[in-house]
Amino acid sequence: MRSEDLISSFGEIARSKDMDRDTLQIIVEDVFRAMLRKRYGSDEAFEIIFNPKQGDIQILHIQEVVGNWEVEDPVTQIKESEAQEIDDGFAVGDEVAGGLDVSEFGRRAVMTARQTFRQRIRDIEKEQVYQEYTELIGEIVVGEIYQVRRHETLLMHEDTELALPRDEQVPGDHYRKGNMLRAVVKEVRRDAGSDPQVVVSRTSPIFMERLFEVEVPEVHDGIVEVKKVARIPGDRAKVAVESHDEKVDPVGACVGVKGVRINAIVRELSDENIDVMQWSDDPQELISRALSPAEPTNVSLNQEEDAPRARVEVPADEVSQAIGKRGVNIKLASELTSYEIDVYREIPADEEDIDIEQFGDELTQETIGKLKRIGCDTGKAVLELSPDALARRADLDRDVAEQVMEIIETEFEKGPGIIESIRQGRFTVEAVQTAGATDADDGTSPNEASAEAAASADAKTSGDADADGPESAPSTEAPDPDDEDAPVEDQLDDEPDQEPSTQNPSEDQQEAESTPEESEVRS
Repeated sequence: MRSEDLISSFGEIARSKDMDRDTLQIIVEDVFRAMLRKRYGSDEAFEIIFNPKQGDIQILHIQEVVGNWEVEDPVTQIKESEAQEIDDGFAVGDEVAGGLDVSEFGRRAVMTARQTFRQRIRDIEKEQVYQEYTELIGEIVVGEIYQVRRHETLLMHEDTELALPRDEQVPGDHYRKGNMLRAVVKEVRRDAGSDPQVVVSRTSPIFMERLFEVEVPEVHDGIVEVKKVARIPGDRAKVAVESHDEKVDPVGACVGVKGVRINAIVRELSDENIDVMQWSDDPQELISRALSPAEPTNVSLNQEEDAPRARVEVPADEVSQAIGKRGVNIKLASELTSYEIDVYREIPADEEDIDIEQFGDELTQETIGKLKRIGCDTGKAVLELSPDALARRADLDRDVAEQVMEIIETEFEKGPGIIESIRQGRFTVEAVQTAGATDADDGTSPNEASAEAAASADAKTSGDADADGPESAPSTEAPDPDDEDAPVEDQLDDEPDQEPSTQNPSEDQQEAESTPEESEVRS
């Protein structure tokens, strides 16, 4: 084969690949040098002259003239006698340049050159694809779906294959061959000897950022900045935005009139719910906004731990909103703010609770310390968590966490006793007179009769009766205080040892009054 024919075939391949002349020249020279190395063992004694415009190539073999008996390397040296056959003017030390024809390499070598040429073009194409898509990482590309597989979907973008793995697809998406699909370039993988693989994603937070740039002109122009995105693909996302112009409302700009801008993004993401909120440099304010729709009443930070934590108190009726269904809301808020958020129910001032230190008889100090470190300094704060959450946050074994919750639940189920309730002023002790009572036959006074009636009454609490006590007497309503014949109502003070005042009490009456369990108690 002539060199012109070989170069012509090279040119056709290069034009089909849209390759420039400089690249073509480099490849042709490399191919011929590979042929020379294979035939002569080295290409140092050869010079290749290639003219891509005319499509011809010339190979020069340069050799040094040495004495007839001094040739050591026939590739780089030539005998003086042989050099003088070419030109009588050559002498020892001169250089002789002789031409080589491609046909001298043989048919097999020419076929190998063609294969090498194609391989070099493929290598260059791989490098170009790698460089091109490496620069596009984080940018949106639009490709045509040409194959849907079980574990991935393949797209075609400018004659380059893009792979959309299953875990990078939005749950609920359905792909059909021939449809156009938008995705963001996530990474470009290149293994030795294989084609580079371009991986695209629709679940990446960067994809949502780029969608805001496409749909919101203020974001595209840099007036509004998307500070951070946290999303659970196909379910819900939170986007924090900030405006660099005081006249522009960042949230309103992203939502648009009647939600037209945000709805376009929602449709692209298969109806994924998107919460747009304003960014704040204050962590406490940012956490409060991130937990929307809940409205925290108090946020306290603990930045001493490796993963900064935040204790958030919310009203009792908003705890479920702060946590969200399946914990989605609190998970997104933690991701958006970079704080591990612990949500607690706000305890009203008049609501009873038990300090965690009071369980020192049943819990070890190490366990109590771990509970206090995560903000569980009261019994009800512990009961706000599930056993799994308590074990994970407090670094406890699952069995230990269940035991802790069982101990605290048991204590709350007991409730305060009657004596403790009276001490806290939650009950009133009254002397009750039986309706229609008169002076006793033995001459006792009405006051003494009422005291005896109180002594014989059973102890009662609000909603509870003493099952082991004596049979209870029929309860009667307290007489009207305006009635002159009504008995005087005696109420215990906060001090448990203070006796109610009576008129001329007898010894039996004093014994009855000193034992609240044997008096009628009303809530």
